[in-house]
Amino acid sequence: MAHHVDAKRMLDERGYEGHTIHDQNPAHLLEKAVRDRITDSYYWKEQCFAINEATLCDRAVEMSHLGGTYGQQKPTAFLCLTLKLLQLLPDREVVLEYLHQGDFKYLSALAAFYVRLTFDAVDVYRTLEPLLGDYRKIRRRTREGGYFLSFMDQFVDDLLTKDRVCGTSLRKLPQRSLLEDLGQLDERVSPLGEEIEEIDAESDGGKRSATRDSSEVEEVDARTNGNGVDHDESD
Repeated sequence: MAHHVDAKRMLDERGYEGHTIHDQNPAHLLEKAVRDRITDSYYWKEQCFAINEATLCDRAVEMSHLGGTYGQQKPTAFLCLTLKLLQLLPDREVVLEYLHQGDFKYLSALAAFYVRLTFDAVDVYRTLEPLLGDYRKIRRRTREGGYFLSFMDQFVDDLLTKDRVCGTSLRKLPQRSLLEDLGQLDERVSPLGEEIEEIDAESDGGKRSATRDSSEVEEVDARTNGNGVDHDESD
């Protein structure tokens, strides 16, 4: 019960004097209704008590899906651990270690979500775009309580293109092209670029071959008047 009261006090807007992110209490990056459901949940009270950056990894490893709230607005473990990260405020190096370790995909997803919530726009693009080449399968929970199969790259693409993910409103990102025009980001090179170029080259080669074959047929027809008889030979 004491932990529950302390958590409520930390999430209270009044008198907060700690570290801020985007000029606000980090916990308030989640909407108040969501925060209240998290701090009222069994998972928060039992599994998020007195954990630190290391033991949070243990909780993340146990996750079998990600999502926001479901059913009667019950928060997922994913959302609860997001709030705990916002309270812990791990160093950037720790967050990147969570993100890039390759063994636990839901820990990577949790870190990606935290990056989207807390990093500035340029760093969000730079940090998350490499994960668009991560095709690990993940399960995502729906608001109705069911599940659907997705992939890490799809989740990251949602983080980069949508304003609401996992039942959470996200700060709007400026268009990437705008940041490129301002010189803050280099033009993005698609990881599929070489494959696309090869496909285009093969397609162009096929078109040239078809055009050449068509020209040869027309030339033969011209010499034979289309009746199969070569007039040069019949003379």
